[in-house]
Amino acid sequence: MPAQTDPEAVLRLAEEELHVEARRRETGRVRVSVRTRTITEEVGQSLRSSHASVERVPVDREIQEVPPTREVDGVLIIPVVEEVLVVEKRLVLREEIHLRMDETEEWVRQPVERRVQHAVVERLAPEADDSSIDPGKDIS
Repeated sequence: MPAQTDPEAVLRLAEEELHVEARRRETGRVRVSVRTRTITEEVGQSLRSSHASVERVPVDREIQEVPPTREVDGVLIIPVVEEVLVVEKRLVLREEIHLRMDETEEWVRQPVERRVQHAVVERLAPEADDSSIDPGKDIS
């Protein structure tokens, strides 16, 4: 015979409620220290220098006016003039000074000192007492 159900029967329903709460907890610490050391290394630089060679060129020629200083083929010519007393005054070009500029270039290496810093990161164990941490405080 089929089972009969009571129309007045009441089924009780149960529901579980879940409350989730997060709390900050220290799981470790980090210590960062910076160490500076001095190292010596060679640096190179090209150095340019100029050297002047002087050549005296005798001329001994009478002139009407002082010639200008001039440059011919990379040689700077500087006139040297002398007044000579005769019955009349004349300009005599006694000599010219020819300056030739020679440039040299050389690569040099020289040791220099420079400072270098390195960061050292250490991971430390957490402190034993977690109760001192404020749950609202960000420790990251």
